[in-house]
Amino acid sequence: MDFIPPAKPIIGDDERAAVDRVLQSGMIAQGPEVAAFEQEFAEHFSLGRACVAVNSGTSGQHLGLLSCGVGPGDEVIVPSFTFAATANSVALTGATPVFADIDPDDFCLSPTAVEAAITERTVGIMPVHLYGHPAKMDGLVELANRYGIQVFEDAAQAHGASLNGTPVGAFGSFAMFSLYPTKNMTSGEGGMVSVADPDIERLVRLYRNQGMEKQYHNEVVGLNNRMTDIHAAIGRVQLTKVDAWNETRRRNAAFLSAHLEGVQTPTVADGAVHVFHQYTVRVREDRNGFAAALKAEHNVGSGMFYPVPNHRLRPFDVNVDLPETERAAAECLSLPVHPSLHEQDLERIVNAVNSLVKAGV
Repeated sequence: MDFIPPAKPIIGDDERAAVDRVLQSGMIAQGPEVAAFEQEFAEHFSLGRACVAVNSGTSGQHLGLLSCGVGPGDEVIVPSFTFAATANSVALTGATPVFADIDPDDFCLSPTAVEAAITERTVGIMPVHLYGHPAKMDGLVELANRYGIQVFEDAAQAHGASLNGTPVGAFGSFAMFSLYPTKNMTSGEGGMVSVADPDIERLVRLYRNQGMEKQYHNEVVGLNNRMTDIHAAIGRVQLTKVDAWNETRRRNAAFLSAHLEGVQTPTVADGAVHVFHQYTVRVREDRNGFAAALKAEHNVGSGMFYPVPNHRLRPFDVNVDLPETERAAAECLSLPVHPSLHEQDLERIVNAVNSLVKAGV
């Protein structure tokens, strides 16, 4: 049996032709392709705000926080059940990431837990739309408004997700989308920052380009976080395909949820559009052994996102009670859901999971 990978980037002839067009143009660094990609990204996802392209999702999150004035002495409330870049981006500004627990239904920040974590130093809340499901933005935005703090969105995994008709990326002062190869769409490597107002936009553009808007007239201490035209050209092509890929992800997820037995399958909140960057189930007993058996006995890949919560990582290592985070870290297993799967692949995934459950693995 051929191996079924947990993720599979899709790069085709259209993307190759776009790269070749840029190479032939001689304009390799940030140029017209980047500008076009920024505008097309904002329009495609109906964000109603400007977008700024950068060289990675982490860069986008870091620059977004800097542009919103986050710095030393500040606190930003984040989930611990996420990739380390979420907390890293806060720490890189000199601010402190404060970890709050998640809700078990969507694996996203719990508004109740967030409110309990707010202090006089809190300047923002940064929910992660984990696995492609939107966080409880109604509750989080209400909290932010009540306490006079900002909302920053980590939408790294959620291109095209929405809640009650509002697309993710349009709720906060800024939002970051990752364009890493395994995301729902890619630019090869890169990130996109959607920004709520022109002042934030201008600062993100300054910070990504060594602090310059006009060459050799540096206004702030900046970084080199620019996206190349090569990467933007790939992203522009992928924009034309991501909606169909997301729909295939939803169909694949529906098939899995209808046929899997003995594991807790994902839920979708009322009013939410889930784009299933990951299809994540809960395995109550010996999740690691279950994943190993999927690979060894059925040649089906899977992923553990994220077995070590951020608050237990060496750079942070704080003593905080996050029971739902700890439970998710021990139980969550992501099964293949990507658009390259065929019907026989889905059937094999179902048969593999169900047979292991019945065998008591």
